[in-house]
Amino acid sequence: MNIIRYSEKLDPIISPEQTAQKLATGFSFSEGPVWCSRTNQLYFTDFPNHRIYTWNETNGLQLYSDHSDRAVGLTLDAEGRLLSCETLTRRISRTELDGSITALVTHYQGSRINNTNDVIVKKDGTIYFSDPYSTALGDTKDLDVNGVFRYDPQSGALDLLVEDFPRPNGLAFSPDESLLYIDDTTEQHVRVFEVNPDGSISNGRVFAELDTEAGPGAADGMKVDEHGNVYVTGPGGVWIFAPSGERLGRLEFPEVAANLCFGSPPESALGNTLFITASSSLYSVKLQVRGAV
Repeated sequence: MNIIRYSEKLDPIISPEQTAQKLATGFSFSEGPVWCSRTNQLYFTDFPNHRIYTWNETNGLQLYSDHSDRAVGLTLDAEGRLLSCETLTRRISRTELDGSITALVTHYQGSRINNTNDVIVKKDGTIYFSDPYSTALGDTKDLDVNGVFRYDPQSGALDLLVEDFPRPNGLAFSPDESLLYIDDTTEQHVRVFEVNPDGSISNGRVFAELDTEAGPGAADGMKVDEHGNVYVTGPGGVWIFAPSGERLGRLEFPEVAANLCFGSPPESALGNTLFITASSSLYSVKLQVRGAV
């Protein structure tokens, strides 16, 4: 891993001598990492192979499911249940604690949603997800828009929040959930919106641009640390931006970085390990900050 520094403000985030550790390899395309503190393990997908894996320092890599319906993005709800963006079935599903699967979102106003990609959960339990259409997945497009949605599992209400993205992808809240960040794979930038009391969003603006000359890759996964710094996988690795949008640094990996999350090894509760799914491999990097909680 190479550390590209654009600002001295990166120094409190990552040590200049820090290196990355390759934890596992041999995947077709690894994606969607999420750390589960309840089980002390990482979940992530190998979506071309319809697989979900777990990893921790004690047991290493373990196959969790080989029938994920081509899940890409993963997250956990407030009860620790796994939420999956299933691109084959074109839905958001929830894995119950007994292992059964519940379909949460499949249609919007009578049309099948496109190809769910990323999903996050607000502290009030509502679910936000991106739904870009991709011809590469070989299915029809029933819904006219490539949108970002909000789903309330209590009421069943599904609201389209924004529809002017060519291809919305990664999602992340600021630490106080007053802001929602959405990146766009086509535009190669990140936009930020204010989150209103009713969960809707407004006042969108471009927050940061990614440099397409930095290397292979495209705007994809996104996370925020405890200080509000924004981490985006994109061209040339993992980009790190200050809450102001200032470009702080970039972490270059030997493979294209697709997604990332914060977590803690079993013997630690620091939450300062950054896990990166990068093409055929899973990496980790120790930071000097924790993920937002």
